[in-house]
Amino acid sequence: MKLQILAVGHKMPGWIASGFDEYAKRMPPELRIELREIKPEPRTGSRTAQSVMAAERQRIEAALPKGARIVALDERGQDWTTMQLAAALPGWQQEGRDVSFVIGGADGLAPELKGRAELMLRVSSLTLPHGMVRVLLAEQLYRAWSITQNHPYHRV
Repeated sequence: MKLQILAVGHKMPGWIASGFDEYAKRMPPELRIELREIKPEPRTGSRTAQSVMAAERQRIEAALPKGARIVALDERGQDWTTMQLAAALPGWQQEGRDVSFVIGGADGLAPELKGRAELMLRVSSLTLPHGMVRVLLAEQLYRAWSITQNHPYHRV
């Protein structure tokens, strides 16, 4: 099973790439994290948020692996704890389907894409830069895996 993060945005600062890479390389081969950057739609004065989200939705859907579980990151999503994420991982692994976590652009995710998601998660009640969400999500996936393995990284 592969954990894929599809994130609208590119040209992130070096510290974002470094942080993401640090946690991605810690994951075991059978549960690796892959980042797929989705080019954001140009924002011109005449474009509505809906048209921008629709164009980004097409790019995201083109990058989604067939049959993958879609987890949309959204401010209105469920507020899971790390322990809830850790509890979900073994079941997801047993299913054998890839899991795609989707981070939208500046306007968020198109409603149609959210409707396709099997799960909507809120990473924080705070407003975070999208690049930081990549790092935070990679760290939480690593932490969740470490919990399932009784690894000392996560200490209660």
